[in-house]
Amino acid sequence: MPVLTRDEAQTRATLLDVHRYTVTLDLTGDDTTFDSTTVIRFTTRAAADTFVELKPEELRAATLDGHPLDPATLTDNRLPLTGLTEGPHELRVETRMRYSRTGEGMHRFTDPADGRTYVYTQMFMDDVQRVFAAFDQPDLKAVFEFEVTAPADWTVLANGIAERTGTRDTDGADGTGPGTDGADGTGPGTDGTDPTGPGTDGTATHGTGAATWRTAPTPVISTYLAAVAAGPWHSLTTEHAGLPFGIHCRQSLAPHMDADADEILTITKACFDRYQEKFTEPYPFDSYDQAFVPEFNAGAMENPGLVTFRDEFIYRSAVTDTERQTRAMVISHEMAHMWFGDLVTLRWWDDIWLNESFAEYMGYQTAAEATRFSDTWTEFGVTRKAWGYDADQRPSTHPVAPDPDGVPDTASALLNFDGISYAKGASALRQLVAWLGEKDFLAGINTHFARHKFANASLADFVDSLAANTDRDVHAWADTWLRTTGTDTLTPRLEESPGGWTLTVDRNGSRPHHIVAGLYDRTHDGALELRDRIPLDVPTDEVLSVAGPRPALLLLNDGDLTYAKVRLDPASREAAAEGLSRIPSPLTRAVVWNSLRDMVRDGELDPDAYLRTVHAHLTDETDLAIVQGVLGFARTQVADRYVPAQDRPAALNLITSVARALIRRTEDGSAPGLRLAAVRALIDNATQPDAIAAWLADGTVAGGPELDPELRWRILTRLAVLGAAGEPEIAAALEADPSATGREGAARCRAALPDAGAKEAAWQRMFSDDSLSNYLFTATAQGFWQPEQTDLTQPYVARFYTDAVALADRRGPAIGEAAGRHAFPAYAIDEDNLALGRTTLENADILPLFRRKLVDQLDDLSRAVSVRTR
Repeated sequence: MPVLTRDEAQTRATLLDVHRYTVTLDLTGDDTTFDSTTVIRFTTRAAADTFVELKPEELRAATLDGHPLDPATLTDNRLPLTGLTEGPHELRVETRMRYSRTGEGMHRFTDPADGRTYVYTQMFMDDVQRVFAAFDQPDLKAVFEFEVTAPADWTVLANGIAERTGTRDTDGADGTGPGTDGADGTGPGTDGTDPTGPGTDGTATHGTGAATWRTAPTPVISTYLAAVAAGPWHSLTTEHAGLPFGIHCRQSLAPHMDADADEILTITKACFDRYQEKFTEPYPFDSYDQAFVPEFNAGAMENPGLVTFRDEFIYRSAVTDTERQTRAMVISHEMAHMWFGDLVTLRWWDDIWLNESFAEYMGYQTAAEATRFSDTWTEFGVTRKAWGYDADQRPSTHPVAPDPDGVPDTASALLNFDGISYAKGASALRQLVAWLGEKDFLAGINTHFARHKFANASLADFVDSLAANTDRDVHAWADTWLRTTGTDTLTPRLEESPGGWTLTVDRNGSRPHHIVAGLYDRTHDGALELRDRIPLDVPTDEVLSVAGPRPALLLLNDGDLTYAKVRLDPASREAAAEGLSRIPSPLTRAVVWNSLRDMVRDGELDPDAYLRTVHAHLTDETDLAIVQGVLGFARTQVADRYVPAQDRPAALNLITSVARALIRRTEDGSAPGLRLAAVRALIDNATQPDAIAAWLADGTVAGGPELDPELRWRILTRLAVLGAAGEPEIAAALEADPSATGREGAARCRAALPDAGAKEAAWQRMFSDDSLSNYLFTATAQGFWQPEQTDLTQPYVARFYTDAVALADRRGPAIGEAAGRHAFPAYAIDEDNLALGRTTLENADILPLFRRKLVDQLDDLSRAVSVRTR
């Protein structure tokens, strides 16, 4: 199926002005397809031929200016429009479209908890074509309005305010329309409750027949940002700043959303107010809805006026405050997109950083400024930034802002939604603010909005807007930071000098860095106390002379203002090994932990030494983000991949000893989030089943917490891996928790069983059963490969490369990406696995997104082999 090229998009953009899409959807048919009719009004600037994109199950009819088009001319996803004359035109396309189970296009989900069905769109990149016909490129903006017919007990959400305009009933009587008092008995009530949900007796109430909804026309937006979500949503609504705000989830999650509604809405309003203060352009849309939807592939999507989130953000089990902070950041991130991406949109996909890097930076910064989560940059440093560092050191690296020739089509563009476009780009912007100053930075942003609102812009446009508000050479900065690849490494050299010491910073790389060096002294009780922070510009020809004794610890990039790997001089490394947990600032500790992490990955620090540092210091750590991030790396990379197989049990036992110490430390109930993180770590790293099996039998951890569904499935998964639980236990757990996440938990457990028959059944479900949804596929893949079971899974290593290539080609990018991410044989740490993968890469017919995942996985595998060898 052809993808849109940049050249084709540029040609079409010079030819067309697209004015309005009127899209009619009928969602009342069967559970596999829906009807879609699109009317597009557009103008051509000259006589020419072009095409419109669509991927229908059936193209029923198409007319151009009232003249029928031959449906047989639809080739793959393109319907030719030939003989266009200069001037206005109207295209009408009538289709039957297929619902998705992979999170692409119009995704349909039936909740196993109560049988209710929900649909929502994810139109990103080129998936609008799965829902309606479109000139599908970001620089052909238009007004969108929808008319949606849906079951009568459903609510329809969209970019603009949706109103119910009529109903029909199967028995001819209309009992679902507006009541005698003018209120619509099927929508959210005035008290914020949803009368279409479970009744007061706990039973579900369902309407009959169908209802029609019409949405207010949007301002001009790009095709990939159009959105609809329909179903019997549980909705809570309010008003803020004169606009309707709402949050929505499926009915089975209603109690959990209600429990967190105050927090979600408080964060939403606070971030909204802060953006209104920062940006001179007011919020450009008529409402702000946030829908938490099932089986969503991304974290969230910035549809104007209707942000969609994966509904794991509605917590049905206990979570740590760091996880709540992540939700706050995602809310802030998506809201930033209302300006960065929605109001001003990239012209072509080479500039996705103008969307994602800005939203990432603004998401963290605004959450820190406007919410109770004032220390968001620590989590960014210890978790998110590592994502960028890792991506930037692989063969697949690319500039934050690639050259347009490097993104020749939409398939290539899809590869760049990674740690570089998000984390590295946000880090670059944080460095820009440190160098430029926040005042000039915000002035440049607001100039950019004023110049390009409701239009499209490029990197050059943005840099020009910045340059208009500063005397600094931002063009040179953009060239060195945004047009280059790779990670700089900064290493200090300290030498004694008369009356003091000197500092020289060696830079392995090409970028300028405006940083701070932190100077820390040992106190009498062994802590590391801040003496001073010295601003530095790297590179410099000057040797910095400092009076007084040299510090015990000198830390480059203290405060984490730049994007660079940092090394410690020998004396500072020794001081960090002794006093890391007693450095006062969590952000400083995060920079040190990242330095140690990078050294392990680069083969400069023995994995055992890293684990010893974890054992020495994590038991005293107070910052949850650091605890979760360090424990995660210690398990998933160090214990599972970097230490030799025979040493893995000892590594796991060391991690569990840290977890036990944290559990003992939190027995007084003062730090429930820290205790929860420790309990999870003990479960995941258990080498013997007895203790966690007792927790499962008792329904509680000794001293708390009581087991909620997440902990129950976590324990059962680990017991399955260890061979201490089987199908009877899994079936009983699923009967007790028949929810969607329960089904995923059961799939994960069944795939994790150390049994040849279970492995073959799981493999067949993944690679032969194309009805498996994206989430159930992922859960099965997550359970399948286990470091404890490498002998059992060895025959599947070679099978992966043939079966996954075929699966990705057959089922498309979303499943291809999931297969590359989760079904890869990551624990076969050997040259044979590398050779199989490299041979597979020689196959030119591999789906591009799957190829990218394979390149990344093989590079990580090569690194693991290298670390083990060293």
